[in-house]
Amino acid sequence: MDNSATTALKKEVVTEMLPYLTENFGNPSSIYELGKISKRAVEKAREQVAGAIAANAGEIFFTSGGTEADNWAIKGVAFANRQKGKHIITSSIEHHAVLHACKWLEGEGFEVSYLPVDEYGLVSLDALEKAIRKDTILISVMLANNEIGTIQPVEEVGRLAAEKGIYFHTDAVQAIGHVPIDVRKMNVDLLSLSGHKFGGPKGCGALYVRKGTKIGNLLHGGAQENKRRAGTENVPGIVGLGKAIEIAGQDFEARNGALLKLRDRLIEGLLKIPKTHLNGHPEKRLPNNVNVVFEYIEGESLLLLLNARGIFASTGSACNSSSLEPSHVLTACGVPHEIVHGSLRLSLGEANTEEEVDRVLELLPKAVQQLRDMSPLTPEEYRTC
Repeated sequence: MDNSATTALKKEVVTEMLPYLTENFGNPSSIYELGKISKRAVEKAREQVAGAIAANAGEIFFTSGGTEADNWAIKGVAFANRQKGKHIITSSIEHHAVLHACKWLEGEGFEVSYLPVDEYGLVSLDALEKAIRKDTILISVMLANNEIGTIQPVEEVGRLAAEKGIYFHTDAVQAIGHVPIDVRKMNVDLLSLSGHKFGGPKGCGALYVRKGTKIGNLLHGGAQENKRRAGTENVPGIVGLGKAIEIAGQDFEARNGALLKLRDRLIEGLLKIPKTHLNGHPEKRLPNNVNVVFEYIEGESLLLLLNARGIFASTGSACNSSSLEPSHVLTACGVPHEIVHGSLRLSLGEANTEEEVDRVLELLPKAVQQLRDMSPLTPEEYRTC
């Protein structure tokens, strides 16, 4: 129940990758046949990724994952366009790969505006327009939030950015396979994605860079990736990413329809637990995302109880699971400080079943009640002991 953290490698992806882990181990930069085999495999994957987001193959650059892609997009555009301006706009609920990159840029003399969101985690287009300045060079707003699943009005953001002549980056790491993506229609200049979120391998992602976008390099060294991203290519990972994103585009509506049914079944059951609230937008959300907050309990304790019962979930982003700080996403949405630690994220995958959902709905209320009975903060009317 934690597919937003990572997904299992699909069997078809493993099959596609295996030859490049064994006999086809050549370096794509080598001019002999073994290297050319790897080169052709990389270019095939580039076509697969481009096709999935309606881009051109020459606009796709492979990275080590979503974090590198986010950092490259933000820092690369910032430094390449600093003569034009040093102002960047992002939202207050971005992934830390975006937020921490922006914070670092502030230390380098850039200014960053962090847009507020409403109670559902939606960015206000009016607030965005008001934040734009003459020296604004980049807007970065994620396509779908990794914690609460809210889908942002990216097409409208992209249109506004294009009208103002500002580069627009979107973190689409959680959206691939769940939200139809057309970078032209969305007016996106840069888009980040990561293979392990949709059945591909860990350690491989990509950055889409619209042709003509002025961006500097993040890594320096060799001439790989059309001299944009140095380092010997992770051929097996790239091959797996290409295959996974191709599969993600197949049976799109049927797969997401099945996830929607499971998601809504979960939400309906969980909201029957007293003092439980849904986080994120009730409709404009990913089809696999359920995020709730339970009053009078502590989320980490709930995770341990669920783990002991064979249910694997999250309190938010897996990248921040070791932090004791409250979720910056829920805080930005106005969730009160006294209950923000009681959050739980359940994120479904296509392998999940109705029986598993029912098992969660059987065990989770008991776990919540067990913790409430132990808590000194629980009012008497919500105790059973």
